[in-house]
Amino acid sequence: MSRNCLVAQSGGPTVAINSSLAGVISQALKSESIDKIYGARNGIQGVLNDHLVVLNDIFAQEENIKALKNTPSMYLGSCRYKLTDYKKDSSDYDKICEILKKYDIGYFFYIGGNDSMDTVAKFSVNVEEKGLDVKVVGIPKTIDNDLYCIDHTPGFGSAAKYIAASVLEMAHDTYIYAIDTVLIVEIMGRNAGWLTAASSLARTSYSQAPHLIYLPEKAFDKTAFVAKVQELLAEKHHVIVAVSEGIKDADGTYISAQGGKVDKFGHVMLSGTGKVLESIVAEEIGCKVRSVELNVLQRAASHVASKTDIEESFFLGVNGVMLAMKGRSGVMSTLSRVSDEPYAVEYGEADIEKIANYEKKIPGEWINEEGTDVLPAMEKYLRPLIQGENEIEYQNGIPQYIFLE
Repeated sequence: MSRNCLVAQSGGPTVAINSSLAGVISQALKSESIDKIYGARNGIQGVLNDHLVVLNDIFAQEENIKALKNTPSMYLGSCRYKLTDYKKDSSDYDKICEILKKYDIGYFFYIGGNDSMDTVAKFSVNVEEKGLDVKVVGIPKTIDNDLYCIDHTPGFGSAAKYIAASVLEMAHDTYIYAIDTVLIVEIMGRNAGWLTAASSLARTSYSQAPHLIYLPEKAFDKTAFVAKVQELLAEKHHVIVAVSEGIKDADGTYISAQGGKVDKFGHVMLSGTGKVLESIVAEEIGCKVRSVELNVLQRAASHVASKTDIEESFFLGVNGVMLAMKGRSGVMSTLSRVSDEPYAVEYGEADIEKIANYEKKIPGEWINEEGTDVLPAMEKYLRPLIQGENEIEYQNGIPQYIFLE
C-alpha cells in the first residue's frame, strides 16, 4: 500500500540544496510506495503550522526538475527553529505527529546542515517511541562542510568555486597599482575553516593570492599577523589575506564577537572580522588597506556553480528516498570518496546520532605550523569538488530560476 512523503528544507541557503530537493522529488515520483509528495513551507515550522503544498503536478514535467536543480537557495523556504527536548516539552512533537497522521505521511525527508540534523535526530527517536510507522531521513547540505560521516557536503563545492574565482578576480583588481596595498577578504566559517581554505584554489602560475590564510582551527596572534604582513609588503606591493569570520585568539575569544551575544541555537553572533583586521593594518602599518566581506554572496551564486556539486547533491536526494524505501530511519544520506584520480564517490548512509551537533574541522596536518596557509593535501582534497560548469538558462540577460509562489 502506497503512502505519502513529506520533504522540507532548513538552515542557510546554498547553490545545491534545491538539487537535493529535486533528487528527492524525482525519486519519489518513480516510487510505487509513494503517492503524494508534500513540501513543507519554511522547514519544520511549516509542518507545525500545517503549511504544506503538493509537489506532484508541479514536477511531473522533467523540465521543472531540471530548473529546480539549477535554482539557488531554497524553493520551499527555510527556518531556523530549534525543536525542544521532547522529554521536557513534547508539544512540538505532538503537533508534528498530528500533521503526519492527517496527511498519511510514511516518509519524512529533511534537507539541511548541522542544526537540521539535530531535528532529524530528535524527531526520528520520538516517532519510534510513539510507535509511528514513519521513516525519517536526513539529506545533508551546508557550505560550511562541517558535517561528520560524509566526505564533503552539498553546497560546499559551489561556494568553494565562487570563493576561488572571486579571490582571483580581486587579485586582478589589486595588482594594477604600484603602491603598497593590503586586501582582506572575510569568508564565512565560524569554527571550521573549509570555505576560507578554498581560497587557496585561486592561486595560478602568475598569482599566489591569497598570500595569507587564517582559519579558526589555529589561534590568531595580532602581533604575528602585523609582522607577517610587513614582511610580505617588503617583498611585494600587494598582500591579499583570506580570513574566516570565526578566527579566535589564544584564549578562544572570537576576534569579532559582539559582546557575547548569542542566537537561538547558542551560536555567538559575529560581525566584522575583516574590518577588525583592516583597522589593525591601518593603525600598525599605515598602508592602503581595504576589507571585503563575501557574506551571503558565497551562498547562492548559481552562475558559477560546480557541476560536480550539483550532480552529487541530486543523487544524495535520490539516495535518501532509496534508503527510506529500504526501511531505514534515523540516518543521513552520505557519500564517500573512493578515488582521487579519477575522482569517484559512492553513496551510503550514516547514523544521525553520529552527525547531529558535531563539527568536522580541518585536520591539523593540512595547515602550516604558523597557521598562515594550507598545505598541498588541502588542494588535493578540494580540487575535484569545483570541477565542471552548469548550463544555466538566461532570460533578458540574467539567470532564469524556478520560484514557488
